[in-house]
Amino acid sequence: MDRHEVLIIGGGAAGIAAAASLLARDPGLDIAIVDPADVHYYQPGWTLVGAGVFDAAQTARAMASVIPRGVKWIKAAVAAFEPERNAVILDGFRMVCYGQLVLCPGLKLDWNAIAGLPQTLGSNGVTSNYLVHLAPYTWQLVRSLRAGQAIFTQPPAPIKCAGAPQKALYLSADHWKRSGLLGQVRVDFCSAAPALFGVPEYVPALMRYVNGYGIGLHLGHTLSAVDGPARRATFTRLHADGSKESVTRSFDLLHVVPPQVVPDFVRVSPLADGAGWIDVDPATLRHKHWSNIHALGDAINAGNAKTAAAARKQAPVVAHNVLAALGKAAGVARYDGYGACPLTVERGKVVLAEFNYGGKLAPSFPSWLIDGTRPSRLAWLLKERILPPLYWRGMLKGREWLARPALADA
Repeated sequence: MDRHEVLIIGGGAAGIAAAASLLARDPGLDIAIVDPADVHYYQPGWTLVGAGVFDAAQTARAMASVIPRGVKWIKAAVAAFEPERNAVILDGFRMVCYGQLVLCPGLKLDWNAIAGLPQTLGSNGVTSNYLVHLAPYTWQLVRSLRAGQAIFTQPPAPIKCAGAPQKALYLSADHWKRSGLLGQVRVDFCSAAPALFGVPEYVPALMRYVNGYGIGLHLGHTLSAVDGPARRATFTRLHADGSKESVTRSFDLLHVVPPQVVPDFVRVSPLADGAGWIDVDPATLRHKHWSNIHALGDAINAGNAKTAAAARKQAPVVAHNVLAALGKAAGVARYDGYGACPLTVERGKVVLAEFNYGGKLAPSFPSWLIDGTRPSRLAWLLKERILPPLYWRGMLKGREWLARPALADA
């Protein structure tokens, strides 16, 4: 039976960053990562793939190349947790035991929640930047559409990178504007959310682009069905009085963001809360019941934005607190809910939304350099040129630039 001092579930951004931060503090630590995937992706880059700025290959690395040296890779899927035995059951009934468990399994894209979508996704003008192999199809559709109806959707929260649906919307509209086609291409944004963006301070800048592109804004609209061959999308519209109606719209291009859920092996486990999310203290990221379990990334029930920027700040917090639990560090690290969303409002400009728990603004730069409530060319440079190498060479290597956690007495 295999056993490790620290066992990490998930080899995405959160898992690799947590392992790297742990090793940066204790290079001799016995760590294993469980993940069945062969490829690790820089998912924030998929928006730019869908706009023709990046190639899809730029967002991918072999999993073996990003797992930190000295960390064992267990290439398997998780079947169940047995926290009372400090054990994880893998497919094939293989058991792995741990001293400390770190959970970062990510989210599952629930394409089947939308009737007819799986049968037409990737054809009939139906696409999504949430799949790396379809992001190039998004750009193909945007370039080829010269007249007709384009619809962009956003499902109910929570989703990973809640700004990503709008990024696809604005960059596509910007292309049609630059091509002189906005008069022929009608653009609609159908969002299940009650507001354009969850932090009010950023809404005025975004609304200027919505109005400038002539985008039809339809809030309270949840995509429920797609008929690809007929090019028709059906939405459930929620009215202010709580009543609902079905609305069907024709499309030539449909960009879909699917509902997102916690993976089944987490949702049905004793580690989940009543809604299926991993139940953690929002500051320490330690499990509320099991003291030797921590979690970070998209599957936790803390009220932060589910972004790579959040995982970048969470990983050092978890690393410190895991070592403290092992008696190898003093004090308690705390996460303040930081998340960031570089909203690409046009090619060359970004509204850099940064905020903590409760939607409190948390800018990383002085306002004279980057004012996050206004579109900025410097923020675009950050998104396009600086953040990708910061991800690959910084975050995934345990270099905690602008991410050192705050410590308090235990």
